[in-house]
Amino acid sequence: MARLNLLEETRFEKLPVKVYQDEETASVKVAKRIAKIIKKKQEEGKKAVLGLATGATPVKVYEELIRLHKEDGLSFKNVITFNLDEYYPMQPDENQSYVKFMDENLFNHIDIPRENINIPDGTLDKEDIAAFCLQYEKKITEVGGLDLQILGIGRTGHIGFNEPGSAPNSGTRLVTLDDLTRRDASRDFGGKENVPTKAITMGIGTIFKAREIILMAWSKKKASIIKKAVEGEISGSVPATYLQLNDHVEFILDEDAASELTRFDTPWLVKDCSWDKDQIKKAVIWLSNAVNKPILKLTDEDYNSHGMAQLATEKGPAYNINIDVFNQLQHTITGWPGGKPNADDTQRPERAEPAKKRSIIFSPHPDDDVISMGGTFIRLVDQGHDVHVAYQTSGNTAVWDTDVLRYVEFAIDFNKSIGEDTSKLEEIYNNFNKFIAEKRPNDIDLREIMDVKGFIRKTEAIAGARYAGLKDEKIHFMALPFYETGKKVKSPVTEEDVQITMDLLQKVKPHQIFAAGDFADPHGTHVVCFNIIIEAMNRLRETEEWTKDCWLWMYRGAWQEFDMHDIEMAVPLSPQEVARKREAIFKHQSQKDTPVFPGDDEREFWVRAEERNSETALEYHNLGLANYEAIEAFVRWKF
Repeated sequence: MARLNLLEETRFEKLPVKVYQDEETASVKVAKRIAKIIKKKQEEGKKAVLGLATGATPVKVYEELIRLHKEDGLSFKNVITFNLDEYYPMQPDENQSYVKFMDENLFNHIDIPRENINIPDGTLDKEDIAAFCLQYEKKITEVGGLDLQILGIGRTGHIGFNEPGSAPNSGTRLVTLDDLTRRDASRDFGGKENVPTKAITMGIGTIFKAREIILMAWSKKKASIIKKAVEGEISGSVPATYLQLNDHVEFILDEDAASELTRFDTPWLVKDCSWDKDQIKKAVIWLSNAVNKPILKLTDEDYNSHGMAQLATEKGPAYNINIDVFNQLQHTITGWPGGKPNADDTQRPERAEPAKKRSIIFSPHPDDDVISMGGTFIRLVDQGHDVHVAYQTSGNTAVWDTDVLRYVEFAIDFNKSIGEDTSKLEEIYNNFNKFIAEKRPNDIDLREIMDVKGFIRKTEAIAGARYAGLKDEKIHFMALPFYETGKKVKSPVTEEDVQITMDLLQKVKPHQIFAAGDFADPHGTHVVCFNIIIEAMNRLRETEEWTKDCWLWMYRGAWQEFDMHDIEMAVPLSPQEVARKREAIFKHQSQKDTPVFPGDDEREFWVRAEERNSETALEYHNLGLANYEAIEAFVRWKF
């Protein structure tokens, strides 16, 4: 019976999928499977032949393999490796080279013979690539073929660098990279314009010859493409769907990457559910969107014909369910994000008392506050609350080098205008100019250049916060040390990061905290900053009485919005408030037009914010609620 139930749950899935709680657990499992293959081959006196991948996905697998080598004595002397791909052209000592990536993340830490390592050569002359690719395939065959190939997946659905349009029988070859793939890689290269347009990759046909294939994916960022790869029709537009044709493949996912699979996202379509309040709310919102009707117009027939007959039977009739969910949504909407004084707050998202609250808005980067919750920020100030804003990092990696030169030129001209000596400034300017002219993508800036970039973002943040109505003494710059590496890879969080945060919290003793809860942030800074706040609060809760009455509201960044069924506070904005929010965002001039790290969305930040907020308002309206100009959404974190 259990087997039948599992088959029913997974009937939308066209290949085997295992889901683990988190990336760490899943990575350890994959590493143990690799270690098992290596040990078995050692016992047989044979070579273990592994196909390896690069990127963020396999990093923790490699960390566990290194641990197994150093602590458990796992030897790699009998291992031969073939990497999937390499950018072209690419020198092996470049920061973005997969040769360097593999050395730093695995090979330099284990006992694998260097002659057993095979990675596509990004230094070849173009006319030599075809012969190299044939030799690469021949070498794999000569050593007995791949025992295991591990894969990640790109958001185009590529495996290796087999982009949409790749043939299922393709071999190792030179390919042209999809624009989305290049945008996703832009942070590694200091801008999309620096990302190579081509790569050498194993083909899908080459990958298929492996005796085992494991595709790994982590985070909600990969959820939509995983759904297409696992449940979608086989199509050249999503190359990973070809894996459905292979009998030796398995997808290993964390819960976030699996979250859009039918058995997790809409489980009522595949099995009987335990209908708690949250599940009912999610299902009714889904049904309303599926049939394109406001919630209060849904009928028993709608429920029955869309896999929700069990809900209508157990909790119905449908109209009673509709009323309950409609009321829940209505009660999330408030024009008083700090609570409405002298009002019944039993069905409001925030408390009425104290009428004047101390609030801290934590902003991971110097513009997240106004981009993500600028309207709510301004309203909190307008309604008389004691609002503080805390900029957690300097954001100094996200400023163009040309802006640095422009600001130093301004300083030189200003000093000249008041009769000051400018020789020192001119010397600094010349040093900056020389360094920038010779700078390679993602080289670490001079400390002085990093400082200037930080100053630029600091002055912009002050201008934005002042526009929102704050006095300077309520504006805090934390400059958390973990961020200050000058490169995309940040340092691990230390006690100093937590202590700085604790000190500020203890100073303000807030009733409300607003923090970025955008854990799919492509920069990764949001989740790190959020975890620092949680650690600081958890420690303070052990001794500080004020923490018991402190609520934490999460907002989302410029990249996405909370799902409708998760929203617990929705703050509507008038057209005038949308315009004020826009002006606050405009104060961040270095992030306007084309920011250094735009992610995969080429719209300006203010456009993204306005369109996202208007889309949230439209979603509420389509469900049958009032038609607002825009809505900013929040979810409460439960300590």
